[in-house]
Amino acid sequence: MSDITELVTTYLAAWNETDPAVRQARIAEVMTEDVEYTDPLVSVEGRDGLDAAMAAVQGQFEGLQFSLAGPIDAHHSLARFTWHLGRPGAKPVAVGFDVAVIGDDGRISQVLGFLDEVPSGA
Repeated sequence: MSDITELVTTYLAAWNETDPAVRQARIAEVMTEDVEYTDPLVSVEGRDGLDAAMAAVQGQFEGLQFSLAGPIDAHHSLARFTWHLGRPGAKPVAVGFDVAVIGDDGRISQVLGFLDEVPSGA
């Protein structure tokens, strides 16, 4: 996958996907098998670990969606992008940004997540 916008869009779509089989397929499409994901609330390795983290977030924030909140800043094998979590058209309940490391095969090998705004109790 060579288009960074498509890569990030599919990555965010995986976070929004509630069907486990479809979510796992999207993860496999855009993430390396040994992907590492770290944010202030969780640190996981591998596609299965990331899938479990995504499912947990969906359980905690049922019905909310991740969306790209601006342009993607990319250079070399890095991409940085801001995201919102909320209902379409409403003020987001959470805002953050991720830095993704893109491997030689064009898939994401590592994500470092940062939370700028989070709801209380998260």
